[in-house]
Amino acid sequence: MNLKEHKSIPTLLLLSVALVWGSTFAIMKDSLGRIDVNSFLAWRFVIAAIGMALLRPQSFRHLTPGFLLRGICAGLLLGAGYIFQTFGLTLTTVAKTGFITGLYAVFVPLIAAAFFKHHITRMQWVAVALAITGTGVLSLHGFALGKGEFLVLIGALFFALHIIGLGRWSPGRDPYALTMIQMATVGLLAFLASLKSGFHVPHDHGVWVVVIYSALLASAFAFIVQTWAQSFMSATGVGIILTTEYIFAAIFGIAIVHEQLTWRVLVGGGLMMTGVYLAILFEEPVDHVDLPSHEKITP
Repeated sequence: MNLKEHKSIPTLLLLSVALVWGSTFAIMKDSLGRIDVNSFLAWRFVIAAIGMALLRPQSFRHLTPGFLLRGICAGLLLGAGYIFQTFGLTLTTVAKTGFITGLYAVFVPLIAAAFFKHHITRMQWVAVALAITGTGVLSLHGFALGKGEFLVLIGALFFALHIIGLGRWSPGRDPYALTMIQMATVGLLAFLASLKSGFHVPHDHGVWVVVIYSALLASAFAFIVQTWAQSFMSATGVGIILTTEYIFAAIFGIAIVHEQLTWRVLVGGGLMMTGVYLAILFEEPVDHVDLPSHEKITP
């Protein structure tokens, strides 16, 4: 079967990635009550980096000093995003965390316009307006933004900076090796951050299952599938399919964590999803990087 003509397999695999990413918010929620955030992230990303290294040891041939520096810088931005997002998850709902994380797609053109003089189209402004309105409906408590939602919002901002950084640092370089370096950097950053309160080893079977699930499926497997599918499908097509992650996050939040499907989640999440969808559909490349295919290993 010619996969370039029959795209059902890469489409189904991308949907499976979105499902895995969406599920991680719910399954992490419980585990983060039994292990601190930084220790959890350290274990997750170190295991993911080791898994990728074992799968393709030949990637070490690409580790020149300049290449390593770029990977570390991108990894620091990615790590900051995960730390803020995961701390936010402990203070707000799974559905809100999923939807607010999706704002990275809206932040990218705004940051590119502010720092690199990229033009923002009228439709992108519409996407920004919808996303901001959705954020307000979803997250505001009176006139104040909830602490958990605020932390996730900062995480989304760092994810957007990570995308732009990759756009300037990754062209012409091995994306597999670059991602492996980033995951190792996130793991080391989280480990160093955990030292203040003490680095912890998961002390029960359930937490280990979530760590390994997040490392091997939500990180290593997800990246491999996304990179492979990108060779058959457009970046916009891949990005639109992956936006279902936020819908899956809300579904798993209701099914696993027994969250309430409130009008705020329905209306705010719907507005944000529309904004994110439009931002991806009408995106313009930033320095040769396809924005939806952001090489971010997420939930």
